[in-house]
Amino acid sequence: MEPISPTTSESYILFELGKTTYGIPSRLVQQIEIIQEITPVPKSLSFVEGIVMTRGQVIPAINLRLRFGLEKVSHSPRTRLIVVNVGNRTLGLLVDTAREFISISTDAIQPPPEKLSGLTGQYLAGIAKLQQRLILILDIQEVLNMPEISPQDSPQ
Repeated sequence: MEPISPTTSESYILFELGKTTYGIPSRLVQQIEIIQEITPVPKSLSFVEGIVMTRGQVIPAINLRLRFGLEKVSHSPRTRLIVVNVGNRTLGLLVDTAREFISISTDAIQPPPEKLSGLTGQYLAGIAKLQQRLILILDIQEVLNMPEISPQDSPQ
């Protein structure tokens, strides 16, 4: 019998925006919280809903619906704040719901189609197909890359 070659996999936190399921590598996620109070910040970017206090730390709350150009909806009891740590930044991502933790084999993830353009397309690291579900794997670095706040835009 030939040895079975091990396939590598990574764990992901799955969340939803509208009827689409997205995944973020769980190694980037610090915690998932129920939305408490968001303090608006004047003159912030349109997709930055404000700041929140979490575990003694003040972090920006980014509404992923707005970041992806989707319509803004009111928060519900299912709305979650996914606190991620990428590089030296800790931020909160506001999503419609987040309740799944899943391991996805690297074999199940394909690169996004080249023809997939637009705002959401640039944020994808891949697409996973699990049974009848498609899961869009986010390139969280790209999601948090905000050229809108480049140094030359800041007031002197």
